[in-house]
Formats: sequence, structure tokens, C-alpha cells
Amino acid sequence: MKVDKIVYAALAFFLGGLGIHKFYSKKTGLGLLYLAFSWTGIPGVIGIIEGVRAAIKTPDSSGKIEI
Repeated sequence: MKVDKIVYAALAFFLGGLGIHKFYSKKTGLGLLYLAFSWTGIPGVIGIIEGVRAAIKTPDSSGKIEI
């Protein structure tokens, strides 16, 4: 799945604890899992890590990255 790099990285970094970046990349099952465990704080930490990883990936010519 190709998604816009800046949007995905921002969603993962700022709203990753709720799984919003997973819903954006059409991974609804993972998004619901992140949402269900959001009260633990673990998805927030994982979201920040995924946001940083997305930010350092090299985008294609249209600014999209493969997730």
C-alpha cells in the first residue's frame, strides 16, 4: 500500500496511540487493535517509532512511500 509520506508520518507521530495512521493506510484490523489497547500507552510508543521510520524512508517521485 502506498501512502503519502508526510501525512502518514504526521499521523503516526501525533495520533499513533489511537491507530489513526493504520486506518489511513487501509489496515483497519491493526487500527482497531491499536485503538483497543490505546489505554496502555504501548500503541503510542509504537506509533512514534513508526512515524520516525516513515519520516526517514525515501519517497518515490510522487511523495509516496510503501507501507
